[in-house]
Amino acid sequence: MFDTIISYLESISAVQAALLATLFTWFLTAVGAGFVFFFKQMNRPLLDAMLGFTGGVMVAASFWSLLAPAISMSEGEGFARVMPAALGFVGGSLFIFFLDKILPHLHVNFKKAEGIKTPWQKTTLLVLAITLHNIPEGLAVGVLFGGAALAVPEATIAGAVVLALGIGIQNLPEGIAVAVPLRRMGMSRRKSFFYGQSSALVEPIAGVLGAAAISTFTPILPYALAFAAGAMIFVVIEEVIPESQQDGNTDLATLGFIGGFTIMMILDVALG
Repeated sequence: MFDTIISYLESISAVQAALLATLFTWFLTAVGAGFVFFFKQMNRPLLDAMLGFTGGVMVAASFWSLLAPAISMSEGEGFARVMPAALGFVGGSLFIFFLDKILPHLHVNFKKAEGIKTPWQKTTLLVLAITLHNIPEGLAVGVLFGGAALAVPEATIAGAVVLALGIGIQNLPEGIAVAVPLRRMGMSRRKSFFYGQSSALVEPIAGVLGAAAISTFTPILPYALAFAAGAMIFVVIEEVIPESQQDGNTDLATLGFIGGFTIMMILDVALG
Protein backbone atom coordinates (compact mmCIF):
# COMPACT_ATOMS: atom_id res chain seq x y z
CA MET A 1 0.00 0.00 0.00
CA PHE A 2 2.85 2.39 0.85
CA ASP A 3 4.39 1.86 -2.60
CA THR A 4 1.02 2.53 -4.24
CA ILE A 5 0.70 5.84 -2.40
CA ILE A 6 4.24 6.83 -3.40
CA SER A 7 3.60 5.95 -7.06
CA TYR A 8 0.43 8.01 -7.15
CA LEU A 9 2.00 11.06 -5.52
CA GLU A 10 4.91 10.87 -7.97
CA SER A 11 2.42 11.09 -10.84
CA ILE A 12 0.95 14.43 -9.75
CA SER A 13 2.43 17.88 -9.16
CA ALA A 14 4.20 18.82 -5.94
CA VAL A 15 1.45 21.29 -5.04
CA GLN A 16 -1.26 18.65 -5.49
CA ALA A 17 0.73 16.09 -3.49
CA ALA A 18 1.33 18.59 -0.69
CA LEU A 19 -2.37 19.46 -0.65
CA LEU A 20 -3.41 15.81 -0.35
CA ALA A 21 -0.82 15.09 2.35
CA THR A 22 -1.79 18.09 4.46
CA LEU A 23 -5.49 17.33 4.03
CA PHE A 24 -4.62 13.97 5.59
CA THR A 25 -2.92 15.69 8.55
CA TRP A 26 -5.98 17.94 8.93
CA PHE A 27 -8.24 14.88 8.83
CA LEU A 28 -6.45 13.29 11.78
CA THR A 29 -6.86 16.54 13.70
CA ALA A 30 -10.58 16.27 12.97
CA VAL A 31 -10.54 12.67 14.21
CA GLY A 32 -9.00 13.88 17.47
CA ALA A 33 -11.55 16.67 17.76
CA GLY A 34 -14.27 14.06 17.21
CA PHE A 35 -13.50 12.64 20.66
CA VAL A 36 -15.62 15.49 21.99
CA PHE A 37 -18.74 13.59 20.90
CA PHE A 38 -17.85 10.84 23.36
CA PHE A 39 -16.07 12.63 26.22
CA LYS A 40 -16.75 15.93 27.95
CA GLN A 41 -13.35 15.93 29.60
CA MET A 42 -10.06 14.17 29.02
CA ASN A 43 -7.92 12.37 31.55
CA ARG A 44 -5.24 15.00 32.18
CA PRO A 45 -2.27 12.62 32.68
CA LEU A 46 -3.17 10.87 29.42
CA LEU A 47 -3.44 14.19 27.58
CA ASP A 48 -0.06 15.30 28.95
CA ALA A 49 1.51 12.05 27.76
CA MET A 50 -0.02 12.62 24.32
CA LEU A 51 1.30 16.19 24.24
CA GLY A 52 4.75 14.85 25.12
CA PHE A 53 4.35 12.38 22.25
CA THR A 54 3.53 15.31 19.97
CA GLY A 55 6.73 17.08 21.00
CA GLY A 56 8.79 13.96 20.37
CA VAL A 57 7.41 13.51 16.88
CA MET A 58 8.04 17.17 16.02
CA VAL A 59 11.64 17.14 17.27
CA ALA A 60 12.47 13.88 15.45
CA ALA A 61 10.84 15.14 12.26
CA SER A 62 12.78 18.40 12.52
CA PHE A 63 16.09 16.56 12.42
CA TRP A 64 15.55 13.40 10.37
CA SER A 65 13.20 14.89 7.76
CA LEU A 66 14.34 18.51 7.59
CA LEU A 67 17.69 19.50 9.10
CA ALA A 68 19.70 16.46 8.01
CA PRO A 69 18.60 16.77 4.34
CA ALA A 70 19.18 20.54 4.45
CA ILE A 71 22.78 20.06 5.57
CA SER A 72 23.37 17.15 3.20
CA MET A 73 22.26 19.05 0.10
CA SER A 74 24.32 22.15 0.88
CA GLU A 75 27.58 22.63 -1.02
CA GLY A 76 31.01 23.38 0.36
CA GLU A 77 32.85 22.18 3.46
CA GLY A 78 32.86 23.08 7.13
CA PHE A 79 31.08 26.32 8.00
CA ALA A 80 30.08 26.94 4.39
CA ARG A 81 28.13 23.70 4.26
CA VAL A 82 26.21 24.18 7.48
CA MET A 83 25.42 27.91 7.15
CA PRO A 84 22.27 27.56 4.96
CA ALA A 85 20.75 25.20 7.52
CA ALA A 86 21.86 27.41 10.42
CA LEU A 87 20.43 30.57 8.85
CA GLY A 88 17.19 28.84 7.91
CA PHE A 89 16.84 27.32 11.39
CA VAL A 90 17.28 30.67 13.12
CA GLY A 91 14.95 32.33 10.61
CA GLY A 92 12.18 29.80 11.23
CA SER A 93 12.54 30.17 14.99
CA LEU A 94 12.36 33.97 14.79
CA PHE A 95 9.35 33.77 12.46
CA ILE A 96 7.31 31.85 15.04
CA PHE A 97 8.74 34.00 17.84
CA PHE A 98 7.36 37.16 16.25
CA LEU A 99 4.04 35.47 15.42
CA ASP A 100 3.86 34.37 19.04
CA LYS A 101 4.31 37.96 20.18
CA ILE A 102 1.78 39.40 17.73
CA LEU A 103 -0.99 36.80 17.33
CA PRO A 104 -3.37 36.72 20.33
CA HIS A 105 -3.64 33.14 21.66
CA LEU A 106 -4.17 31.12 24.82
CA HIS A 107 -2.62 27.74 25.60
CA VAL A 108 -4.81 24.98 27.00
CA ASN A 109 -3.21 24.77 30.44
CA PHE A 110 -2.44 28.46 30.96
CA LYS A 111 -4.64 31.27 32.30
CA LYS A 112 -2.91 34.26 30.71
CA ALA A 113 -3.27 34.99 26.99
CA GLU A 114 -0.21 35.85 24.90
CA GLY A 115 0.27 38.24 22.00
CA ILE A 116 -1.43 41.58 21.43
CA LYS A 117 -4.24 42.30 23.89
CA THR A 118 -7.65 41.68 22.38
CA PRO A 119 -11.31 41.38 23.44
CA TRP A 120 -11.58 38.05 21.62
CA GLN A 121 -13.22 35.21 23.50
CA LYS A 122 -11.19 32.54 25.27
CA THR A 123 -12.41 29.91 22.81
CA THR A 124 -11.00 31.83 19.86
CA LEU A 125 -7.67 32.28 21.62
CA LEU A 126 -7.43 28.54 22.34
CA VAL A 127 -7.98 27.70 18.68
CA LEU A 128 -5.39 30.27 17.58
CA ALA A 129 -2.79 28.68 19.88
CA ILE A 130 -3.03 25.31 18.11
CA THR A 131 -3.26 27.05 14.73
CA LEU A 132 0.13 28.59 15.50
CA HIS A 133 1.48 25.06 16.04
CA ASN A 134 0.23 23.90 12.68
CA ILE A 135 1.80 26.54 10.42
CA PRO A 136 5.34 25.06 10.48
CA GLU A 137 3.97 21.51 10.21
CA GLY A 138 2.11 22.21 6.97
CA LEU A 139 5.05 24.22 5.65
CA ALA A 140 7.47 21.35 6.35
CA VAL A 141 5.38 18.86 4.39
CA GLY A 142 4.97 21.23 1.44
CA VAL A 143 8.66 22.11 1.27
CA LEU A 144 9.67 18.45 1.28
CA PHE A 145 7.24 17.60 -1.54
CA GLY A 146 8.58 20.58 -3.48
CA GLY A 147 12.14 19.33 -3.08
CA ALA A 148 11.16 15.80 -4.11
CA ALA A 149 9.53 17.13 -7.29
CA LEU A 150 12.85 18.78 -8.20
CA ALA A 151 14.55 15.36 -7.96
CA VAL A 152 16.80 16.51 -5.14
CA PRO A 153 18.33 13.25 -3.80
CA GLU A 154 17.97 14.28 -0.15
CA ALA A 155 14.24 15.07 -0.54
CA THR A 156 12.06 12.13 -1.56
CA ILE A 157 8.35 11.53 -1.92
CA ALA A 158 8.66 8.65 0.56
CA GLY A 159 10.29 11.00 3.08
CA ALA A 160 7.54 13.57 2.57
CA VAL A 161 4.86 10.92 3.07
CA VAL A 162 6.51 9.68 6.26
CA LEU A 163 6.71 13.26 7.54
CA ALA A 164 3.01 13.78 6.79
CA LEU A 165 2.20 10.49 8.54
CA GLY A 166 4.16 11.48 11.64
CA ILE A 167 2.60 14.94 11.76
CA GLY A 168 -0.84 13.42 11.23
CA ILE A 169 -0.34 11.02 14.15
CA GLN A 170 0.63 13.81 16.50
CA ASN A 171 -2.22 16.00 15.22
CA LEU A 172 -4.73 13.59 16.74
CA PRO A 173 -3.97 14.62 20.36
CA GLU A 174 -3.83 18.25 19.25
CA GLY A 175 -7.43 17.96 18.04
CA ILE A 176 -8.38 16.55 21.43
CA ALA A 177 -6.43 19.29 23.22
CA VAL A 178 -8.58 21.96 21.55
CA ALA A 179 -12.04 20.39 21.36
CA VAL A 180 -12.32 18.81 24.82
CA PRO A 181 -11.41 21.98 26.79
CA LEU A 182 -13.93 23.94 24.70
CA ARG A 183 -16.60 21.38 25.57
CA ARG A 184 -15.63 21.58 29.25
CA MET A 185 -16.08 25.36 29.06
CA GLY A 186 -19.74 24.84 28.10
CA MET A 187 -19.59 24.96 24.31
CA SER A 188 -21.82 22.51 22.41
CA ARG A 189 -20.29 19.30 21.04
CA ARG A 190 -20.74 20.44 17.44
CA LYS A 191 -19.12 23.81 18.01
CA SER A 192 -16.29 22.23 19.99
CA PHE A 193 -15.65 19.82 17.13
CA PHE A 194 -15.84 22.60 14.55
CA TYR A 195 -13.27 24.77 16.32
CA GLY A 196 -11.08 21.76 17.12
CA GLN A 197 -10.74 20.65 13.51
CA SER A 198 -10.53 24.18 12.13
CA SER A 199 -7.26 24.74 14.01
CA ALA A 200 -5.52 22.52 11.41
CA LEU A 201 -7.04 24.10 8.30
CA VAL A 202 -3.94 26.27 8.07
CA GLU A 203 -1.84 23.17 7.30
CA PRO A 204 -3.10 22.65 3.71
CA ILE A 205 -2.60 26.38 3.08
CA ALA A 206 0.97 26.34 4.43
CA GLY A 207 1.69 23.06 2.61
CA VAL A 208 0.60 24.39 -0.77
CA LEU A 209 2.53 27.65 -0.27
CA GLY A 210 5.67 25.71 0.73
CA ALA A 211 5.53 23.42 -2.31
CA ALA A 212 4.83 26.31 -4.69
CA ALA A 213 7.67 28.41 -3.25
CA ILE A 214 10.24 25.64 -3.66
CA SER A 215 9.04 24.89 -7.21
CA THR A 216 9.57 28.56 -8.09
CA PHE A 217 12.73 29.34 -6.10
CA THR A 218 14.76 26.12 -6.15
CA PRO A 219 17.96 27.49 -4.49
CA ILE A 220 16.11 28.22 -1.24
CA LEU A 221 15.36 24.54 -0.56
CA PRO A 222 18.00 23.92 2.17
CA TYR A 223 17.06 27.23 3.81
CA ALA A 224 13.35 26.36 3.61
CA LEU A 225 13.81 22.89 5.11
CA ALA A 226 15.80 24.32 8.02
CA PHE A 227 13.29 27.19 8.35
CA ALA A 228 10.48 24.69 8.91
CA ALA A 229 12.65 22.77 11.40
CA GLY A 230 13.43 25.92 13.38
CA ALA A 231 9.77 26.86 13.51
CA MET A 232 8.79 23.40 14.75
CA ILE A 233 11.50 23.29 17.42
CA PHE A 234 10.46 26.72 18.71
CA VAL A 235 6.87 25.53 19.05
CA VAL A 236 7.95 22.41 20.94
CA ILE A 237 10.22 24.19 23.42
CA GLU A 238 8.10 27.29 23.95
CA GLU A 239 4.64 25.75 23.97
CA VAL A 240 4.17 21.97 23.68
CA ILE A 241 6.57 20.83 26.42
CA PRO A 242 5.53 23.49 28.99
CA GLU A 243 1.85 22.61 28.36
CA SER A 244 2.52 18.91 28.87
CA GLN A 245 4.23 19.46 32.25
CA GLN A 246 2.10 22.24 33.71
CA ASP A 247 0.01 19.84 35.83
CA GLY A 248 3.03 18.00 37.22
CA ASN A 249 2.78 14.90 35.03
CA THR A 250 6.43 15.28 34.09
CA ASP A 251 7.32 11.58 33.93
CA LEU A 252 4.38 10.72 31.69
CA ALA A 253 5.05 13.69 29.43
CA THR A 254 8.74 12.76 29.16
CA LEU A 255 7.97 9.12 28.37
CA GLY A 256 5.47 10.30 25.78
CA PHE A 257 8.18 12.48 24.22
CA ILE A 258 10.60 9.53 24.07
CA GLY A 259 7.92 7.36 22.48
CA GLY A 260 7.04 9.98 19.86
CA PHE A 261 10.68 10.63 18.98
CA THR A 262 11.43 6.92 18.67
CA ILE A 263 8.42 6.17 16.47
CA MET A 264 9.12 9.10 14.14
CA MET A 265 12.80 8.15 13.88
CA ILE A 266 11.92 4.57 13.00
CA LEU A 267 9.35 5.64 10.40
CA ASP A 268 11.70 8.14 8.78
CA VAL A 269 14.73 5.85 8.61
CA ALA A 270 12.86 2.65 7.72
CA LEU A 271 10.42 4.12 5.19
CA GLY A 272 11.76 7.54 4.20
